[in-house]
Amino acid sequence: MDVPLAGAADIPSLDKLLHHPALEALSARHGRTQVVLALRSHLEDFRRAALNGNLTRAALSEDAIAPMLAARLAEKARPRLIAVFNLTGTVLHTNLGRAALPDEAVRRVIDALRYPVNLELDLSTGRRGDRDSLVEELLCELTGAEAATIVNNNAAAVLLMLSSLAARREVIVSRGELVEIGGSFRLPDIMRQAGAKLREIGTTNRTHLGDYAGAIGARTALLLKVHTSNYAIRGFTASVSVPELAPLCHGHALPLVVDLGSGSLIDLARWQLPPEPTVRDSVAGGADLVAFSGDKLLGGPQAGIVVGRAELIGKLKANPLKRALRVGKLVLAALEPVLALYRAPELLPERLTTLRLLTRDPALIRAQSQRLRPIIQHALGDAYQVVDEPMTSQIGSGALPVEQLPSHGLTVGAVKGRRSSLERLEAALRGLPRPIIGRMAQKRLWLDLRCLEAEEEEAFAAQWQQLQLPHAGGTGRGA
Repeated sequence: MDVPLAGAADIPSLDKLLHHPALEALSARHGRTQVVLALRSHLEDFRRAALNGNLTRAALSEDAIAPMLAARLAEKARPRLIAVFNLTGTVLHTNLGRAALPDEAVRRVIDALRYPVNLELDLSTGRRGDRDSLVEELLCELTGAEAATIVNNNAAAVLLMLSSLAARREVIVSRGELVEIGGSFRLPDIMRQAGAKLREIGTTNRTHLGDYAGAIGARTALLLKVHTSNYAIRGFTASVSVPELAPLCHGHALPLVVDLGSGSLIDLARWQLPPEPTVRDSVAGGADLVAFSGDKLLGGPQAGIVVGRAELIGKLKANPLKRALRVGKLVLAALEPVLALYRAPELLPERLTTLRLLTRDPALIRAQSQRLRPIIQHALGDAYQVVDEPMTSQIGSGALPVEQLPSHGLTVGAVKGRRSSLERLEAALRGLPRPIIGRMAQKRLWLDLRCLEAEEEEAFAAQWQQLQLPHAGGTGRGA
């Protein structure tokens, strides 16, 4: 039976279509401007189809146009930044936004979005204030430092310190600490951008106090100690600690600057986590400035925090770069309540989301895995095999890179072992309303449940009911 075709003359006008009730409803939802733009594009598609002789009359009906236009507008309006389920096994996953904020921080951010706030207003005097002062007192209390300042990430903090204190002068760094962070950003590149000259000392695996002492000269601006938080060198190694370096620096009237990276404010060993140097340890050991991240082990928003001597913090604040790198009200609204939680460290595993995830009991994660396995197996049908098994998580974002945490989860494999069908399943999970992000390894999809908290379990299970399965060569749903 021949399908009735239409020509360009049969295409309805834009004005006529805009008065159709369904399109008027779309205008009320998306705005007339967006509907007109989408409709013009749709009509242009019709004209091309007519020229090619494959435009059907059925496609021109207003009842056919409206749902296609609705779908086009919905896709255009779809947010690009959305919540996902992190089942990668990496708690602080850079690609997934690192630290999830505790509820109190979320509430404070909402207030800062909704209402005017005293970002740079000193309420006690009525005069202009310093936005850093909103968290400076807390930071000094928690670290033992004299002063503090905040920028938008730790790389910016290092750039600001070098630009303020070492422009056109030398900075001494051990070769074993010339780190590269994510996205191929390297410490020597940051140093070059700041106008400082790198003076490498020691070897990749061994640097001694004498190497630092021998490199100090008339053009030396400071000594930089970098915590290698995103890799580890083991075996025949030697490095110089902050307490060992401090007397050497101060004897030559040079600042000792520490890039601590992951930024732990407390000793993690008290919760049976791998030990990590704390900011307070560096300050007490004699560091003049310490820089660290807000969104790694600290568990707050993305920020670069610098604490240390008031005189040097003052120089950082006087640098024009400080204004370019400063944070806005949302970061400060989130950071203050997170820092306040550290005043009661004994309550942190309950209140700080990052620490709660890092310290989850593997037995509870295993019980969760056993509850979810039959739900997921039912959703996938017999085309896939779902197995409950132990796993190892990692902290992530360069923090304690070689340390692993015992965990539990599910692995999914295609019954006939065809990797292509498993990759299509992974893509389908990423296409869910709330995507499920796992990791591929050993020809299976691994779903580590460490970051799936109990209150999200029901919503997680519901996602599997919306899954449109790719063909996997079996008889499961959607096959």
